[in-house]
Amino acid sequence: QVRLVESGGGLVQAGGSLRLSCAASESIFSFRVMAWYRQAPGKQRELVAEITSYGTTNYADSVKGRFTISRDNAKNTVYLQMNSLKPEDTAVYYCWVIKVVTNYWGQGTQVTVSS
Repeated sequence: QVRLVESGGGLVQAGGSLRLSCAASESIFSFRVMAWYRQAPGKQRELVAEITSYGTTNYADSVKGRFTISRDNAKNTVYLQMNSLKPEDTAVYYCWVIKVVTNYWGQGTQVTVSS
């Protein structure tokens, strides 16, 4: 069982920045994919960004050029650097990983962007 703990959420004004962290309870070296999802009130959960064990990244169109996902295998942590935040980025952000064939979710961290 992999435990994921997110941190770094909060309230920020539009145009501001936040960095989310997701710390895993074990080595992430072999995690095939690590990702950030988000869910806004009344909306479905959506993929924000993902990074493979090879370092390949993929982003939702809505965040391209503003968000950057990275992973630090030594710290067992994946990050999401969010710049130029917009009110529509307001959501609960969840960390997700896949280890072999099993996927795991974090508990989520709230990000609120005020206009």
